[in-house]
Amino acid sequence: HTQFVCLTAPLGFIQVLNREMKIAIEGCMHGDLDNVYKTIQHHEQIHNTKVDLLLCCGDFQAVRNEKDIDSLSVPMKYREMKSFWKYYSGQEVAPVPTIFIGGNHEASNYLWELYYGGWAATNIYFLGYAGVVKFGNLRIGGLSGIYKGRDYRSVGHYERPPYNQSTIKSVYHVREYDVHKLMQLEEPLDIFLSHDWPVGITDYGDSRTLIQQKPFFQEEIEAKTLGSKPAAQLLEKLKPRYWFSAHLHCKFAAAVQHGNDGSVTKFLALDKCGPGKKFLQIIDIESEPGPFEVLYDEEWLAITREFDSVFPLTQRPASFSSAAMDIQESREWVRKKLEERQFKPFEFVKTVPAYDPSQRIFDPIPEIPQNPQTLSLLELLGLPYLLDSSPVTGERTAIPASPARTDFQTYSEEIPIDDDTDEIEDIPEAEGDNIPH
Repeated sequence: HTQFVCLTAPLGFIQVLNREMKIAIEGCMHGDLDNVYKTIQHHEQIHNTKVDLLLCCGDFQAVRNEKDIDSLSVPMKYREMKSFWKYYSGQEVAPVPTIFIGGNHEASNYLWELYYGGWAATNIYFLGYAGVVKFGNLRIGGLSGIYKGRDYRSVGHYERPPYNQSTIKSVYHVREYDVHKLMQLEEPLDIFLSHDWPVGITDYGDSRTLIQQKPFFQEEIEAKTLGSKPAAQLLEKLKPRYWFSAHLHCKFAAAVQHGNDGSVTKFLALDKCGPGKKFLQIIDIESEPGPFEVLYDEEWLAITREFDSVFPLTQRPASFSSAAMDIQESREWVRKKLEERQFKPFEFVKTVPAYDPSQRIFDPIPEIPQNPQTLSLLELLGLPYLLDSSPVTGERTAIPASPARTDFQTYSEEIPIDDDTDEIEDIPEAEGDNIPH
């Protein structure tokens, strides 16, 4: 049993487990970087300690300027600049190294520039649509977006800015392509991040209290459709020590025992940043001594190099087969390349002007700027740049027409909180802090 200690903080609850590397986990950021960092700094001051890393489980909203808001899928009342632009511009620097994944409320045009992962701002690293990095001796993996069965097996990633009413949503729907890459991982993971909860995770925690807080979850829990099927498959295959999620704007803890080998995944979902919300938790994980920094992961880049060579990013083959891939050979090739760089990611580069509160007019911005970090990584891996190419012709063209939509009610993976609305924002929090230990 783990003892949870509640602390006083400016915006909500922080809870601490006693070990070595201090990691803060945050639920949905919703662009509120200033307040999350202030809450962490408050904890550091009153406890005379230092947090080594912040992990964010999606809805980060890396909005750099007014144009990015056009690719943000949120109701009109939430179309705000928030605070990320300060960190992008350099006006502020993240006081804690930060790693995040994407959710369903993102500046998708910017995240697409960094499909393979990269620095979204100084000291703020995006894991990519799927990715793995090292921080100290910890391996941290993640999957961006949310699961929708209607788009899971779509032909590649076909969405391109400027997005229409359909693609502004489908662009953040999880694809089989990215999940299958993660399924190639063989070495142990310490931490995995997903925005969605893995489907069935409620069987391993206090679902009764969860339903008391969120009564509309009951039907989906009983039907085993609350959450992501691909995330559940990854949980079963990867068996990380910790799995953190967000999306449903509530706190929920669980422990999943994998078979008879004794391995256990500790799961925790957290709320969005806000007063009285359980949005932040600090844990200590055993680790080698620092200094700690984000580094490329050799196995992941070998998988990326081999997988993307066999299965081009913008296409979906009839079936994925690892028979044509030689991950080990790619790994040896990648290792030599990474040793030359000391495994360090390419440096952060701004690709568009940052928001300026005193001046709302700026030069035209290309719809799909080629991010130098992505170009450099692909050059290192010997892969072509396809992020501005049509999945149909291979040439840079306008986005394809919206795919035909069917009646959403026929899809069992739909949950009451659909990404087409933001109903979750308007549901009051239930009181109480009954969570499984």
